[in-house]
Order: sequence, then C-alpha cells, then structure tokens
Amino acid sequence: MKSPDSASPHLPHLRIVVVLPATVAGADPDEALAAQARRSAALRIGLLESGYDLVASLPADVFLPERIAQLQPDLIIADSESDARDVLEHIVIATRDERRPIVLFTEDDAPASMDAAMAAGVSAYIVAGLQPERVKPVLDVALARFRREQKLLEELSDTRQKLAERKVVDRAKGLLMTRYKLTEEQAYQRLRTLAMNKNMKLAEIAQRILDVEDLLG
Repeated sequence: MKSPDSASPHLPHLRIVVVLPATVAGADPDEALAAQARRSAALRIGLLESGYDLVASLPADVFLPERIAQLQPDLIIADSESDARDVLEHIVIATRDERRPIVLFTEDDAPASMDAAMAAGVSAYIVAGLQPERVKPVLDVALARFRREQKLLEELSDTRQKLAERKVVDRAKGLLMTRYKLTEEQAYQRLRTLAMNKNMKLAEIAQRILDVEDLLG
C-alpha cells in the first residue's frame, strides 16, 4: 500500500475504492436503487473532477476483505444513504490488518451511528454532503486526519517499545549487580560492552541474559 503520508491531497494518483451496500448488487429497480445510483454518479463525478483514480466499486459483502487485499487502495469511501452499520462492519474487517483512511457518506445523522463509525476508524463522517464539489475537500480533511492519527499511534508504539526495553535493561542490570556485586554503573557498562562485542542492541543482550537466568533457574 502506498502511504497516505506520501500522497499529497492534490496528487491525482490516489487509488480509491468505493464500497456500496451489498443490497444494491442485483436489486430490483426501485426508488431506493435509483437514489443510490444518483449518489454513486455524484461521487464518481466528484472523484473524476478531482483527478482521483477510482479503481473499483465493491459491494459490502464477505468477499470485501479479499478484494481490498488484492486492490490495495490508498483510501476507502463508504456510501450508504441510510443505516451504514453493515457496510462499516465489512470495511472494519477488511482493514483490520492494514489501516486505511475511510470516508463515509451517509444520510444517517444519528449521534449513535456517528460515534460507532468514528470508533470503527472512520476518518470522516459526512452527512448529507454527497455533492461532486464537496468530494475533494472531504478527502483532503480525511487524509490529513488519518496521517495525524497514524503519527500519534506510531509515537505511542515507539514510547511503549522504549519503556519495555528500559525495563528489560533494568532487570538485567539488577541481576548483574546481585550476582557479581557490581554498582549500577558497572552493571550498565558490562551490558554495554557485551552488546558492542556481540553487535547487538542493549535491550537484546539484556533479554538474553534474562533468558539464560530463567533456563538455569
């Protein structure tokens, strides 16, 4: 997948997949189907006028995760006029292992629906806003929000990793201090020397020491 970080909002090569309610596929022509067709046309016009690459329109069904994995889109647009819970459930499953920006166009203005969508990872929840001229600004905002959230998640993950490594090093230092009657600085320097000699990270050599201690009891 191409990182949305590297995709400028004005870059026309953003690969987009539109997900529609599964009931649309093969449905009998009726007023609901005609309304969905009008929404889809407005969305296509907005994407084309903005220069975006619409790679597929897919139904929200059990095959969606596989199709998303094959197409590798940069952004997913969900278009559901009414209750979008079924559409969102399939999209959440499809993006569980690899997060992507998700934009939802709907007429469902219920606060509960909005809260559920945002909790599911939707980057932009747009009510009564599916006009061609609004598509590009909405996608710009969604991409910016997604990039910010990804950055925060990465920073949080990095912080947790560093904290975990620090705990491992502290445990290994404590072990060396107890076994060899070393000061904390001496234990740290021994760990550092071992890491350099083995061409390993400090946390890695510390974990090895702890593993050996566990094996020997």
